[in-house]
Amino acid sequence: MSKTLPKGHKKLLNAWAFYDWANSVYNLTISSAIFPIFWGALTIMRNDQGDIINDTVQFLGYNFNNDSLISYVTALAFLTVSIISPLLSGIADYVGNKKNFLKFFCYLGAVSCIGLYWFSLEHLWFGLLCYFFALIGFWASLVFYNSYLPDIAFPEQQDAISAKGYSLGYVGSVILLIINLVMIMKFEWFGFEDEGVPTRLSFIMVGVWWIGFSQYTYYYLPKGNKKDVLTKAVVFNGFKELKMIWKALQKDIRLRRYLSAFFVYSMAVQTIMLIATYFGIEELDWGEQNATTGLIISILLIQLVAVAGAYFTSKASAKFGNIKTLITINFIWIGICVFAYTITTPYEFYITAAIVGLVMGGIQALSRSTYSKFLPENAVDTASYFSFYDVSEKIGIVIGMFSYGIIAQMTGSVRYSILFLILFFVVGLILLFRVPRTKP
Repeated sequence: MSKTLPKGHKKLLNAWAFYDWANSVYNLTISSAIFPIFWGALTIMRNDQGDIINDTVQFLGYNFNNDSLISYVTALAFLTVSIISPLLSGIADYVGNKKNFLKFFCYLGAVSCIGLYWFSLEHLWFGLLCYFFALIGFWASLVFYNSYLPDIAFPEQQDAISAKGYSLGYVGSVILLIINLVMIMKFEWFGFEDEGVPTRLSFIMVGVWWIGFSQYTYYYLPKGNKKDVLTKAVVFNGFKELKMIWKALQKDIRLRRYLSAFFVYSMAVQTIMLIATYFGIEELDWGEQNATTGLIISILLIQLVAVAGAYFTSKASAKFGNIKTLITINFIWIGICVFAYTITTPYEFYITAAIVGLVMGGIQALSRSTYSKFLPENAVDTASYFSFYDVSEKIGIVIGMFSYGIIAQMTGSVRYSILFLILFFVVGLILLFRVPRTKP
């Protein structure tokens, strides 16, 4: 039985932010760290000197570059989310059961993570299906999670609590990753013959962690604003609500221009976050250093620095304003891409990781809270409004991942994909400069 608390209550805000603690283990372990390394080990053949001699994978009768295949599956999953989330969020707002939708996609994602334990080349379709549904579960749940922000927090609280959510997510995911890392690197301590089983067990631990810790959030979050029962008419009403919000966006120049800017720069940010580990696996000369250890150290560095990044970005936005702070962060991202194109050594990769961590947490937290603050006053259908935000992000990721996959397939190198993403940041900057600082 859940507990009803008034808007702005400290326990309610903390419970909302704690969902980041629960679900961010997916983003770190599956999207960024262990699964990409697991995928690389499964699909890349190297010679005795460590050079790649084959990185193609056969799937559905076709040969794919391993990076291209996983990027296409990722893009397809994001495309699916972008199609279903507006419909679902419209229904959730209308019938007032956002929490049930949040739970459903949480459990779908968590159970799919557990299914990755059985991932193998012999049953590639099953593994990719689990990867596909885990991604859908994670990102679709965020539609409803994000839409709670204006419902549970007042405008002056939203920057800080959004940043706190990301910070909790970084800390929680790092804790589980360290546990998984110890299991994998010191497998003999736990009675395993090699690192294969503990690597697969980490996928199960992600699912259990996600389900278990999310219960605290569900206990305090309100169910939603009850309006009507679910009927066939209500299902199609989701599209009507989206049409109404689209018309509202045409009249709100500030919100419309901000969404355009977010769509473009988020395309680059999310793609970089998704491909960073694959870049490290294939483009760096690790020499005698263990690549797995080095990559996970880099990812841990990103997560830890991101906590500070989210905090300082929140402070900067309070002093200089949200849009000015976002413009500065986008300039930093351009510099990161230019430097990343040139790196070849692990130490250069560590430097890049530290800078990425500093701006990664900041741009995510500030983008979410900026959109929330730009929503019309007294907006009731917040899930439908946030579906626009989330769909913009997802379609951007689809474009970014397909672009990455095509360039990787054509050139055989991730390096050129990184360089291509600079274009998105430049266009995003131009659009941010056009966002009015105050409401017209």
